[in-house]
Amino acid sequence: MTRLNNSLAPPPVYDRGQPCGVVHLGTGAFHRAHQAAYFDALMAAGEAGWMIQGASLRSPRVAEQMNPQDGLFTMVVRDGVEDREQVIGSIKSVLVAPEDPAALVAALADPVVSLVTLTITEKGYCIDPASGALRTEDPGVRADMADLSAPRTAPGFLVAGLQARRAAGLAPFTVLSCDNLPHNGARTREAVLAMARAVDPELADWIAEHGAFPSSMVDRIVPATLAEDVDALEASAGYRDEATVKTEPFTQWVVEDWFAGPRPPLERVGVQFTTDVAGWENAKLRLLNGAHSALAYLGALAGHPFVHVAMAAPGYRELVQAIWEEAGATLGPLEGFDRAEYCAALTARFNNPALQHKTHQIAMDGSQKLPQRFLNTIRVRRAAGLAHPTLSLAVAGWIRWQFARDDTGETYTVDDPLAGVTGAIIARHKGAVRPVTEDILRLEQVFGTDLPSAAHFVAEISGLVEALVRRGTGNLVAAFAR
Repeated sequence: MTRLNNSLAPPPVYDRGQPCGVVHLGTGAFHRAHQAAYFDALMAAGEAGWMIQGASLRSPRVAEQMNPQDGLFTMVVRDGVEDREQVIGSIKSVLVAPEDPAALVAALADPVVSLVTLTITEKGYCIDPASGALRTEDPGVRADMADLSAPRTAPGFLVAGLQARRAAGLAPFTVLSCDNLPHNGARTREAVLAMARAVDPELADWIAEHGAFPSSMVDRIVPATLAEDVDALEASAGYRDEATVKTEPFTQWVVEDWFAGPRPPLERVGVQFTTDVAGWENAKLRLLNGAHSALAYLGALAGHPFVHVAMAAPGYRELVQAIWEEAGATLGPLEGFDRAEYCAALTARFNNPALQHKTHQIAMDGSQKLPQRFLNTIRVRRAAGLAHPTLSLAVAGWIRWQFARDDTGETYTVDDPLAGVTGAIIARHKGAVRPVTEDILRLEQVFGTDLPSAAHFVAEISGLVEALVRRGTGNLVAAFAR
């Protein structure tokens, strides 16, 4: 059947030939269901100049999906009752950075570009998840610091693009992180400045003085698209769309109002601009993302393939409620935020069977996510003299996950930047649970130095990992229902 293209799609109400005012790094499913949908709505509302030049920093897969389709894709919104299909036209095309790094640098240096957005996952920033510092020992970071003629990392591309703009007498673009990092704007800025200082200290000074790195909070559940999703859309729409994304009706975007140049008027399509994103970041990371990760590890270990399946199993709803009680107590007052209403909405979102959100998908890259989803919350509770048994169980679930074998004996791949490190620890101790746990807890890049030095914390986590192995994850979680 014919692939989706300009001749097949319903014509957009805006000109797709208009300039790309945005470059986006990481044109994956989340970006397509979130930022791209907002810019599509913005241009449909009559605001011109905000087409997106997409870019992939690793695989050509997304380019192969989208470029033969003229950059078009279908967003399928599922609420559990019906599906709503919408063709999104805001992405012009997708560059593949490893194949032609100069093309991406040229796109970043284009005078019409005023905004660069990123959804590259936590590990894509090449920063230490505990300290937030640029990981200068990373081979790609080292290579970019030595020679920016063909960048390899996101910080490298951003600095190369800014360097080219400065040389051309252009203003810098605004760099807007849309990843689940606390203070993501400040962390992106520090990574870029650290890279720039190594390349050219005067460039770093120019970026520091004239650049802008607003923080943002993004929220929308976007599960991985399955082959059967693509087949189902083909049957209903009459065209083949290899770039299909599926998502939920809920969507939210909160952006710090700090821009180096033209600011897209996204408030017209529901984006909330604010002077303080931190409170929204913490609420989302600790409540939604924390509960998601707890369900991922403790659900997948018990053999539950999807979030809604785990939520229906004995004890898991109570587990999530306990996570929210412990994490919610660490949140300060936030204007316009009602925690009870937010958690009630999360419960409905987690129970949406139409999303088919895989626990294994959420479990990816846990070493990069643990500090902001659990460990920082634990630190706040410890400083206040409060216990954190459920958060500790979630951390123990991540450590138990490193053994790459669930409670039924099924094996799986641990998809994590530190999988080689944790796997070596398990091999060294021949799977002995307590010494493995104690060694993993000593990983400073995840746990810092404070938590591993707290004897009670180490003992609590070690005991919980042993209990997960001895009693079985499902049985242990079921205790929350009693």
